[in-house]
Amino acid sequence: MERVIAEARAAQTAWAAKPLAERLAVLRRARELFAERAKELADSLGERSGRALSETVMYEVITLTDACAFLEREAPALLAPRRLGSRGRPALFMGVDTVIQREPLGVVLVIGPSNYPLFLPCSQALQALAAGNACVIKPGLNSAAPARLFAKYMADAGLDPRLLPVTDESPEAAQHALAAGVDKVVLTGSAQTGARVLGALAPALTPSTMELSGCDAVFVLAGADLDLAVRALRWGLRLNAGATCIAPRRVFAEETIAGDFERRFAEAAKSLQPMQAAAPAAEKARGLIAAALKAGARLLLPTAIEEVGAAGAFKPVLLAGVRPEMEIAQADIFAPVISLMQVRGEDEAVAACERCPYALGASIFGPEARALLLAARLHTGSVSINDLIAPTADPRVPFGGRGRSGFGVTRGAEGLLEMTAVKTVSVRSGTFRPHYDDPRPDDLALFQTYLRATSGRTWFERVGAWCSVLKQLMRRK
Repeated sequence: MERVIAEARAAQTAWAAKPLAERLAVLRRARELFAERAKELADSLGERSGRALSETVMYEVITLTDACAFLEREAPALLAPRRLGSRGRPALFMGVDTVIQREPLGVVLVIGPSNYPLFLPCSQALQALAAGNACVIKPGLNSAAPARLFAKYMADAGLDPRLLPVTDESPEAAQHALAAGVDKVVLTGSAQTGARVLGALAPALTPSTMELSGCDAVFVLAGADLDLAVRALRWGLRLNAGATCIAPRRVFAEETIAGDFERRFAEAAKSLQPMQAAAPAAEKARGLIAAALKAGARLLLPTAIEEVGAAGAFKPVLLAGVRPEMEIAQADIFAPVISLMQVRGEDEAVAACERCPYALGASIFGPEARALLLAARLHTGSVSINDLIAPTADPRVPFGGRGRSGFGVTRGAEGLLEMTAVKTVSVRSGTFRPHYDDPRPDDLALFQTYLRATSGRTWFERVGAWCSVLKQLMRRK
């Protein structure tokens, strides 16, 4: 791994030196290849429970090409040097011309997930490459094939293969890459994995972006279109067999509509078929469901607890009567499970929601004006109003969480800038350098007058103070 990282670092120097237009031309050619070979990319992911092949193309390939097009269009302005100019410049820095530059970090390690093994790590890799970095991809379990195919298409588009190595899927591969030394880590994974990786990064103070677990909340307000909310939640329940970090897990329905909503949702969810879930996720979910039932929750679908996760298939689960203090309402679950809770109003809903340590995303179904006010009260990375999950895939939108859902963002302008280091270059003309002079007895009076000139309460006071500052400076000459 040391050799791989060293080769990536050597290639990165030349890549960063290329004009941005040349780097983006590689991305454009790669995007064209992604579009031409969309089915081959989708096939590389294999069969995935809860997804038709057409959905894989939509969720993984189209979103990846959209992310690429965003960079081609927006990166030139986002990465361009920014000159501060004279507006707002303090008088003490007269003659200073300052430029803020964005420079590549070096070698970025992307530790990818297994649930969206093309879109998530590869869109992050595109941002790293656009910014002038090399990028090492460590795929999630059973996810190496799409990552390697992505790297092949990038090489076909003209990228030096040393800039985009793909490791094997093992946790040891990530450990070896960290030990070899990288300049930033972008992790998409569980909160537990995030804590372990942060521990490994701490000695070298390596920066990171952590996109971690979710236990997302959905609020169904009085006046909401219940049919729309039911359609959204049914889709969210089956999406990728529940293996989506931003999938709905907790639903807070106002008590005036909760009964009607529960009946509609249970009826719509009856037709959902059993789905595949990873054995550890299924086992964890079964334990949480059993504990919730013991504590007074009830199953809305005709599912026996013994059938949940049995024989490698996971039957979707709707739980009603869940309380916010139950463990199932505070856990990251990677299986098709939704807990329903009745609330008297927004205050109770917000208080119940914030008992959960995860804060990745939230959705609100209801009248727009009221939903916007509620959105402002939620401490979460993103909020969708009258929609679920999909708006977060917009390549213009930064995505990240708070609390145990991590920190930093990927995608969007902010995600691209996280792949850069800030350098400030200041040039001062002339010889005015008052800070070089030894302190003088009248400095205190001058500085107090200056403060009145810049921060006086009235316009008259500020003008008078500026006149006094000029007089004091003239006496010094």
